[in-house]
Amino acid sequence: MSKRIAKQINSFKYKGEPIRITLGTLILTALCILFIIVATFTQVTIKHPYLPLDTLTFLSQDVSDYDILHHFITSYKYIPQTPVVFFIVALLGRKFGMLSVAGYIILGLFFPIFALGGGISYMFEYGFGYILAFLPAIFFAGTLLKGKTDFLRVFLISIFGVLIIHILGILYMLFIATLRHAPMDLVTSWIMSQSGIQVLYDIFFSMLAIWLGRQTRKILWIVMC
Repeated sequence: MSKRIAKQINSFKYKGEPIRITLGTLILTALCILFIIVATFTQVTIKHPYLPLDTLTFLSQDVSDYDILHHFITSYKYIPQTPVVFFIVALLGRKFGMLSVAGYIILGLFFPIFALGGGISYMFEYGFGYILAFLPAIFFAGTLLKGKTDFLRVFLISIFGVLIIHILGILYMLFIATLRHAPMDLVTSWIMSQSGIQVLYDIFFSMLAIWLGRQTRKILWIVMC
């Protein structure tokens, strides 16, 4: 390996070398838009142990019993759209990450590629604010990812990036609910379904996605040198 390439790799790894605008990066951006669309319609069932509120009532019972053991296992149907967005910004950086999400949003206003369809009228759907919130979240994440990608940085990016998405999504949801004069119980159920336990899953998987995105970026950057 020549000293020039070694220097470039070092610069990329520690100083956030920007990816140049080329045909290859534009194709990669288009593929990332497709990746978001695929993630939108992908549902993963996650099962893991948990402690329900009535845990104490089972202390005297045989925990090896299948029905009792199953009571301590929960399943959640997870849509990995948010982690994919953070993977993209870790892979492409702030500029191309925002371009990918902006392209996805624009296409969704003409074609049914959002979770509940598409078109201009989708702007009045409760969940559209979460999609719009990808842009400021990417700007935030992409700005911090210009430095070293250590664990603490990735952890903070995941927490605050995900919170940006959910807080802005909830605010947009409340705005649409106000326009529709929707009952509060309906709004609450929407918030719980979109931003309940989903927040924790988003943070965890976004951390993994950012790490994976940075590793993939290193490989692609070396190939494209």
